[in-house]
Amino acid sequence: MLILGDSISAAYGIEKSAGWVALMDQQLQERCPDYPVINASVSGETTAGGKTRLPALLSRHQPELVVIELGGNDGLRGQPLKLMKQNLASMIALCIDAKAVPILFGMRIPPNYGRRYTSAFADVYDQLADETNTLLIPFQLEELAITEGMIQQDGLHPTEKAQPAIKAVVAQVIKPLVQP
Repeated sequence: MLILGDSISAAYGIEKSAGWVALMDQQLQERCPDYPVINASVSGETTAGGKTRLPALLSRHQPELVVIELGGNDGLRGQPLKLMKQNLASMIALCIDAKAVPILFGMRIPPNYGRRYTSAFADVYDQLADETNTLLIPFQLEELAITEGMIQQDGLHPTEKAQPAIKAVVAQVIKPLVQP
């Protein structure tokens, strides 16, 4: 399984070994020891950067599953949502062409970007999942944001305490796809 993400998956602000991707790898190694989790996440990554890096990652690792956790930085930079959606759709198509199952990790941005942009941003993930028949991991950071101790001081990134909850949501979605 390949994780292509940004700071949420790169364990920004915490030890990488405590991040949800490392926790997922540990859990999978117990059930499926020959099923590695490759974390190709980079803090600050955008959908354009992910789209550029993905072909080489698919060629090198030949994953069965690809979790695409990107778009948050596009939204935070106010980039056109049409371009973000095109980039995500291209990554989904690249995965399918490489015989890997794409899984889209839903994202949201803070409400200070305005209701229209914030709502349209969130809708991109649901629309793409429907249009491409791609599995969607539901966004979960809103719930974490209202729970004390789950979000770092920057107001954006999950704490170490939040990582098991993120891993649990992802694990629930991928469990039917990963059998020992």
